[in-house]
Amino acid sequence: MRYVIIGAGAVGGTIGVRLGEAGRDVTLVARGAHLAAIREHGLTLHTPDGTLTGRLPAVAGPEDEPLPADTALVLTVKSQDTEAALATWADAPVEGGGTAGERLPVVLAQNGVANERAALRLFARVHPVCVWLPATHLEPGVVVANGHPHPGMLHLGRYPSGSDGTSRAVAADLTDAGFVAPVRDDVMRWKYGKLLANLGNGLQALLGREIPDPLAARVRAEGEAALAAAGIAHTTRDEEAAERGDLVQHRPAGGEERAGGSTWQSLARGAGSAEADHLNGEIVLLGRLHGVPTPVNTAVQVAVRRAVRERIPAGGFPPAELEKMAG
Repeated sequence: MRYVIIGAGAVGGTIGVRLGEAGRDVTLVARGAHLAAIREHGLTLHTPDGTLTGRLPAVAGPEDEPLPADTALVLTVKSQDTEAALATWADAPVEGGGTAGERLPVVLAQNGVANERAALRLFARVHPVCVWLPATHLEPGVVVANGHPHPGMLHLGRYPSGSDGTSRAVAADLTDAGFVAPVRDDVMRWKYGKLLANLGNGLQALLGREIPDPLAARVRAEGEAALAAAGIAHTTRDEEAAERGDLVQHRPAGGEERAGGSTWQSLARGAGSAEADHLNGEIVLLGRLHGVPTPVNTAVQVAVRRAVRERIPAGGFPPAELEKMAG
């Protein structure tokens, strides 16, 4: 199977370079200075075991030639960029006729749980991935991947439920590339569990690593209450810890510990957007639909948007102000 990695940042860059090292046909999709750096120097991947340079084709979007029929599109952009990416690729022609949306699988290696429904509007074959992959992208052309002994754990399935031959084929390729890649018929249950863990991403981006315990506990408690009210199943912390075990540990890579999570990285890079509306905002949405108060998640969502708008640096939001907003 051939792979087009749409979003060659922390997660996409790690997956793309590792698949390339395993001998798979990989094309990276990037933009701006990152695209230019990849084209000129390759994509540098720092790992706990050394440095790899992926000399892979890199493009800004679909090209004139039809996509091979054995291509899988792997979407690794942040959730706020999902709809634009899907619209860009859905009508790309495929060899033998038809479009990507009609014929090709789209594999969603992303945080959040709204991407799958958005993809199903345009793509007939949607494959969710629950991503545990500690990596950082702050510099054009460079990704730091801190996972060890495996770079990450990637649960795969089919949306809205089940799994199929494509799920197993992609999982086999990821396994050959060094990942732990279980196939799960209930992959969305794992993604909702990961959503609860990701609710702290916004807190870390705003306050840095020193997050007041009451806020961290409340942001997750609200999430669990909203999911319960909506009747949505999710994995537990104990279940997730047992699944990961020692398979994906954080280790220094390129002399660096992981600086911060995905939302922290967006603020640190000055990316101009962040994904809190699709993480904390998902809990706020469910709370409003089902009558569950979510003041902390609402505060985090609003504060992250303000940090993006006012270019407040990662970790630089006033803690007392956030606590006041949360009530």
